[in-house]
Amino acid sequence: MNAQLRPIDTAPARQPHRGRNITLLLAATLTIMSGATIAPSLPAIEAHFAGSDNVEILTRLVLTLPALFIVICAPFAGGLADRFGRRPLLMAGALLYGIGGMSGLLADSLAGLLIGRAALGIAVAGVMTTVTALVGDYFTGPARDRFMGLQAAFVGIGGLVFLTGGGLLAELHWRAPFAVYGLSLLLIPAMLAFIKEPNLARGTTVLAGAVGTTAWLAIAAVYFASVLNSVAYYLIPTQLPFYLNAMGIGSPTLAGFAIGLGNVVSAGVSLFYAPLRARLGVTGVFGLAFGLMATGYALLGLAGSLPAVLTAASVVGLGLGMMMPNIAAAAMTAAAPEMRGRVAGGMTASVFAGHFISPFVSQPMIATFGFEQTYLYAGAAVGAVAIIAAGIAVFQAARVPAAVSH
Repeated sequence: MNAQLRPIDTAPARQPHRGRNITLLLAATLTIMSGATIAPSLPAIEAHFAGSDNVEILTRLVLTLPALFIVICAPFAGGLADRFGRRPLLMAGALLYGIGGMSGLLADSLAGLLIGRAALGIAVAGVMTTVTALVGDYFTGPARDRFMGLQAAFVGIGGLVFLTGGGLLAELHWRAPFAVYGLSLLLIPAMLAFIKEPNLARGTTVLAGAVGTTAWLAIAAVYFASVLNSVAYYLIPTQLPFYLNAMGIGSPTLAGFAIGLGNVVSAGVSLFYAPLRARLGVTGVFGLAFGLMATGYALLGLAGSLPAVLTAASVVGLGLGMMMPNIAAAAMTAAAPEMRGRVAGGMTASVFAGHFISPFVSQPMIATFGFEQTYLYAGAAVGAVAIIAAGIAVFQAARVPAAVSH
């Protein structure tokens, strides 16, 4: 069984697969671009549609509504990917991504914007699920951890590019950033040329017990970490532009840079994910990552100036750079080959469930407590989970020597 799968595991390191790997890395950046690109435009969108009912919450939904449709569609996308293959779903997702994303150039109402964002969400469900499953198919062990780290780095760099670019375009007009979504259409020829359907041994498993109770408990824990991470993280792109406005810093470019800085820090840390996981283990990485994010949110709640905000965003980025590859790698390690699409779909849904929930949690808190207290409360909640994860990691590490000694 292992001999049959070995060519898939080792092939990505060879030169002929460079085009495929680059295509997967670029496709992964579409997920951060789905929300990040228009984040700096949110205050201008709210001002443009100021006469609309419930404009404050609907403006935030322009950023986060795709997440609801990702949550709904990702599990179905995972099932389709397992049954019919990854490649056609990936290309269909890239096509719909460009069409739905660029619809914001023409929409003349908040309802029209939201319809286009819903289509974008359906597209992201297909793209993110298939990209994650393909990485699980093509790589294994430390090679998978390294590629997951590299993929997270690309996403982080993409976050800085798309956020800063979105801010610059938003200075011209709030609609201008929607044009960036057309870049997905340029990836379709590369997908046709380089992405091949993996030749998986259907109905077999690589890991003993991969579909048993232990693996599903681990996957459930990963899903929980995904939701919590996303709820906390999306306090930055959905609320930081308004927090900066309240400080008297109203430039969309500065807002985009402040949000994107965390992403570029995240990118740098992600490159060291594989040795970090080898040293700390999955649970230990979760503890460290949540701890750094908690520290960043506490600093953000105490910030009173742009430099302080940038420092806090960088600390959050340190944690995020460990978190995202750890979530994906842990999920794919626990999944059997024939379940990778569905597990990836569930992981995608859990990540974006947090994205969608975040403004419904944060907006009432900000209205009641203000920006500063909301970020401090977020830091406390994430910090509590960090302590639990660190405690479990220490317990697991203590059991290993005990088991060896017996």
